[in-house]
Amino acid sequence: MTDQQTKTRFPAPLYAAAGAGDMAVQQLRKLPGVVGELSGRAAVSLGSANARAVAWRERAASTDLDELRTTATTGAVAFVQLASDRAVAAYTALVARGERVVGTGVVEAADVVNADMTATEEPKAVAAAEAQSAPKPRKRTTKSASTQAN
Repeated sequence: MTDQQTKTRFPAPLYAAAGAGDMAVQQLRKLPGVVGELSGRAAVSLGSANARAVAWRERAASTDLDELRTTATTGAVAFVQLASDRAVAAYTALVARGERVVGTGVVEAADVVNADMTATEEPKAVAAAEAQSAPKPRKRTTKSASTQAN
């Protein structure tokens, strides 16, 4: 992961979530421009889609399926390895981004809160330990009424 992660008390998934949220906000700000661009490209692509569909239909009729199966298996294994490597890299980038978003000020504030909690809870823990270690007084046993009558 990152070097800063070892200096903080927050887990990497928290930083990854903060980084993903920051990235989502950044991408959503670009959305109106992307929608306009995609609608223009869709209109151009629609015209050539029918011609390509006919060509693909003719090509599919003459394809060797055994060779295609072997090629697909080899390609799938390579794709899974590549996807795994990219996922690790993306996660690491999100953690680093989240660490920048969250910042060290939050870590310092968490340290203060944790110290306050420890100081507040410590006397209760000490009192509870003393109560458990103190010997309990023994109850006096009384003789039963039949033994007292004798």
